Amino acid sequence: MKKNITIAYGDGIGPEIMKATLRLFEAAGAQLEMDEIEIGEKAYLSGHTSGIRPEDWETIAKNEVLFKAPITTPQGGGYKSLNVSIRKTLGLYSNVRPVKALHPYVETHHPKLDTVIIRENEEDLYAGIEHRQTQEVYQCLKLITSPGSEKIIRYAFEFAKNSGRKKVTCMIKDNIMKLTDGVFHEIFDEVAKEYPEIETDHYIIDIGMARFANQPEIFDVIVLPNLYGDILSDIAAEIMGSVGLAGSANIGEKCSMFEAIHGSAPDISGKGIANPTGLIRGGLLMLTHLGQGEVAEKIENAWLKTIEDGIHTGDIYKEGQSKKKVGTEEFVDAIIANLGQKPEHFAAVTVPKESKPVQIKLKGRPREKKVLEGVDVFICEDDRNANSLGEKLQAISKEGVLEIIMITNRGVKVWPDGNPLTFCTDHWRCRFQPKNGGSVSAKDVVNLQSAIVENGLEVIKTENLYTFDAKAGYSLGQGQ
Repeated sequence: MKKNITIAYGDGIGPEIMKATLRLFEAAGAQLEMDEIEIGEKAYLSGHTSGIRPEDWETIAKNEVLFKAPITTPQGGGYKSLNVSIRKTLGLYSNVRPVKALHPYVETHHPKLDTVIIRENEEDLYAGIEHRQTQEVYQCLKLITSPGSEKIIRYAFEFAKNSGRKKVTCMIKDNIMKLTDGVFHEIFDEVAKEYPEIETDHYIIDIGMARFANQPEIFDVIVLPNLYGDILSDIAAEIMGSVGLAGSANIGEKCSMFEAIHGSAPDISGKGIANPTGLIRGGLLMLTHLGQGEVAEKIENAWLKTIEDGIHTGDIYKEGQSKKKVGTEEFVDAIIANLGQKPEHFAAVTVPKESKPVQIKLKGRPREKKVLEGVDVFICEDDRNANSLGEKLQAISKEGVLEIIMITNRGVKVWPDGNPLTFCTDHWRCRFQPKNGGSVSAKDVVNLQSAIVENGLEVIKTENLYTFDAKAGYSLGQGQ
């Protein structure tokens, strides 16, 4: 039975690699019915600042599968990334990027590389919530949620179990971001206990990426928050031999999107030299997802045979090692000619005829007692004298319930007892907590803010300080 999918030819090299990929899939016997939509640069420039026409969302939702070539996001003009918008709008919470070395036919320093990177797809800094708060300071909000973390971590363990992989690694930076990355790590440890048959380990992201760059063969499945996963998956693809070789799946509870991980490469658009492998491999993930694993297996084995035969596009061609440099269409011709054959050097691929979708059921977390115990008031003040600001705020808060206890600048405590060597901008976090440990109400916070404004200081924003079951839901100042 044919499966209905939505396709987008994209921008730059997108149309040529999509055309070649669909020709290959048809030759291999893929059963697909396709509805085409136009997204990307043309949609942006025709007045759709999201990069997609409203009616095309309906087509994607109806078919539940989008197969997308690379698109271009115009620079400037307030345009938002359509890739991010699609993932978040459709709830595509899991980005799955397999990377495996093609040694010795594609040059790599790491011939044993065989890792799947599972990246959270909807939150973190990719929430895209940014503000310019003062003349000097810009802010980007990092949003990590407990259900979002639990979903992607459970997906990683279920994926490992279903695909016969033995280890799941968590990479975060909770030595610095103790709350946001901290909850990701905490939930990873909780979920890991439910999979005793799977080995686990954990790395701080900087040393984790360094270790991956040097010894990728020690990793099996890696699960990460959004930004770290984006960076690591591109590093992994480059270590594999070329970013042009990697495809990805974006999986949600209802809809899914499949794509190459590289961009639209306008510099080589129209030259017929682009490597379609990334899109082909994204499409193989799609065919498996659609229950056409037999077709995916045939194509992947033929593609591996073509790589073994030394028929390579220019991005991976190496004189003396490759046998023939080819363009997009000729590369696909070679794969089609190899359909039904299996590689000799590489292990032949076996893909399940029926896909086994990962089912995620959130365990949920108990409600905690939430108590307001202070407020951080962010103030714009050009006078770089922290002691002067501290004295003003002491005077302002003298009559109220809340008193100033600390001022930080870029996170570093500068009052009281600040270090004169600390560089300060015009952006001050001023922490107020109740005198003598008393209680705080929302009205107390509003009254404090009003008093600060009435005394001529500019309040940028406030952040309430809560405890949850008596555990602080806010960070200390650096040096506090």
